[in-house]
Amino acid sequence: AEPDQSGPSSLFLQVLLVFAKEDSQSNGFCWACEKGNFRCSMARTPESALECFLEKHHDLVIIDHRHSRHFDAEALCRNCHINLWVLTCVLFLRPDREEASVMPLINAGFNRRYVENANMMACYNELLQLEHGEVRAQFKLRAGNAIFTALEQSQEAIEITSEDQVIQYVNPAYESIMGYQQGELIGKEIMEVPKSEKNKPDLLETINSCIRKGKEWQGIYYAKKKNGDSIQQNVKITPVIGQGGKIRHYVSINRPLNDNNKVRCVSNIQSSKHKDRRKGSLDVRSTTSRGSDGSSQRRHSSMARIHSMTIEAPITKVINIINAAQESSPMPVAEALDRVLEILRTTELYSPQFGTKDEDPHTNDLVGGMALRRLSGNEYILATKQPHHIPSHLTTPLSLNDIPPRIAETMENEESWDFDIVNLEAATMRRPLTYLGMKIFSRFGVCEFLNCPEATLRSWLQVIEANYHSSNSYHNSSHAADVLHATAYFLCKERVKQSLDPIDEVAALIAATVHDVDHPGRTNSFLCNAGSELAILYNDTAVLESHHAALAFQITTRDDKCNIFKNIERNEYRTLRQAIIDMVLATEMTKHFEHVNKFVNSINKPLAALEENGGNNDEESVKSILTSPENRILVKRMLIKCADISNPCRPQELCIEWAGRISEEYFAQTDEEKRQGLPVVMPVFDRNTCSIPKSQISFIDYFITDMFDAWDAFADLPNLMQHLDNNFKYWKGLDERKLHSLRPPPE
Repeated sequence: AEPDQSGPSSLFLQVLLVFAKEDSQSNGFCWACEKGNFRCSMARTPESALECFLEKHHDLVIIDHRHSRHFDAEALCRNCHINLWVLTCVLFLRPDREEASVMPLINAGFNRRYVENANMMACYNELLQLEHGEVRAQFKLRAGNAIFTALEQSQEAIEITSEDQVIQYVNPAYESIMGYQQGELIGKEIMEVPKSEKNKPDLLETINSCIRKGKEWQGIYYAKKKNGDSIQQNVKITPVIGQGGKIRHYVSINRPLNDNNKVRCVSNIQSSKHKDRRKGSLDVRSTTSRGSDGSSQRRHSSMARIHSMTIEAPITKVINIINAAQESSPMPVAEALDRVLEILRTTELYSPQFGTKDEDPHTNDLVGGMALRRLSGNEYILATKQPHHIPSHLTTPLSLNDIPPRIAETMENEESWDFDIVNLEAATMRRPLTYLGMKIFSRFGVCEFLNCPEATLRSWLQVIEANYHSSNSYHNSSHAADVLHATAYFLCKERVKQSLDPIDEVAALIAATVHDVDHPGRTNSFLCNAGSELAILYNDTAVLESHHAALAFQITTRDDKCNIFKNIERNEYRTLRQAIIDMVLATEMTKHFEHVNKFVNSINKPLAALEENGGNNDEESVKSILTSPENRILVKRMLIKCADISNPCRPQELCIEWAGRISEEYFAQTDEEKRQGLPVVMPVFDRNTCSIPKSQISFIDYFITDMFDAWDAFADLPNLMQHLDNNFKYWKGLDERKLHSLRPPPE
């Protein structure tokens, strides 16, 4: 027989036939499945039936119960129900069996019984009736589950009532905004829920007369929250026509107030389907997040509490000023200020929201990998190399005069930005930090400032370097030496010197030296997902940066031989310690945009405004901007941040070298995540598929360009900006040739 294309669902329907043995009845149903184009499986035992069902989750299960000694049909049906919904179960009975109640069968989960009839068309018609009856009804229930999941996730407050206006459902956003729990509302008539006195007396009557005619109502309505506060909302109530053309439900969507001030009554429900969807949907900028307790109207209820605070935070003052301005503002201004308040209530004030430009997987992975993207993972304790002591072969401190001539020669141009750190790495047998540290710390008079012997400084540099992992391709002591070099270079810039005191310079040099000490070559995200000891110790927050800062002080203060702080006065030590910790923590990338934006708004913009108002004559004003305690902190943070990720601003060969090293470290992390069964936090860094040029382009676009534009505007760094431009063009050139490698192939 030709397959009967009776309906779209036929193409997908899966049928499980459970027959102890083959006979004309089982053949009849096999033929019927073939004719209906159903996908059919056959099982002979309860065990194989259950195994088959758990694998395919059939839509229809037909169980032969004529030979009950072979298996317990009711038990099999119950088992299928326990493991997953069985859409429909049919039980076969012999025609000569006595008529009995169907209740036990219904309780077991059967939907239907079928008296033995091997006629093929009878079997086929039975399947068709099941498909168009119970099975399709269950398909609709499945779709209903998806719809309710969408309602649960929606940030709009949604309420559904019956035709008699008994509340049947409210979503979590409704609970959050109105302060009620579902259980307090479901089953109550709408009239039982307290109403706000702020509505016009006849408004409820107007709404009811509109929706009872099957028309949609939309307008402004004051709802009353559980705590008694009134909240002004834009409400849309839609009658839902059900069986028999009768109104069966009312769906109410309550939104923060927008520019729709007029009450509208739509002539019929169908017309609303074809409205401009953008007008019907909520402007995302004015959406209140679920936990924020509603829209701008919150200010009316909480103003008293805010004003009663004895110590006002700056953000509270800002919110108070906006609230006061709103009271006498025209509607468009009040609504714009509502949006401002929404933004101010979020915690991520300085993190940009991803737009289309940032939906590039390389950018997303860099943000997820360098910043913190928490994913669930298996417990995995990272085995970090932890010498935390001075190795025996390093215990004889040498003075600057004892540095071998070849090493001294490689450091001759260390004051230049184009200094080759890789050359020094080779000359020092991968111990560049100690030697470069000795030279730079000597140039800045660090020993004199700390009142510590040169031998102590040398021991300290050696033990810090020993606690960097030489096995890391990127986060090793060469990276620390590179960051120290960039920090020293920036400290010599005129604007930076005007801003910072000697103690700031010493703090910056020490912070650069220790900023990645004992780095395991894995990102914070990896450590958190792996449940590492460090992540547990630091509560998954700035894990590595906290560890670098803490370990640096542990190492330094544990042994007098390397305690460079031993001879400074207590208050000076506290100031220095605080500055070092602050700078090391500033290298954590989750706060990247906060640091850059604060620097631009607090320093660059005021300086630019002064220049526009008559050049640099106003030296006092410039000095007050540069040297205020808050701004000195911002300069130090920006300085170490730029030093830490300055690779794209280095000469091209160095830029390529560092790009290869960081990529290798990320590849190794991805390899280990796959090996350990951990979540892969940076999927694009798969060594078999990754495009290094694309990853560098994304990194420069997202993190580097704006930051170095701001730093250049402050410190004047034309050579760095030229290198950045050249390097960006280099990576773009490789990418346009669809090359994934660090360098083009040889000609």
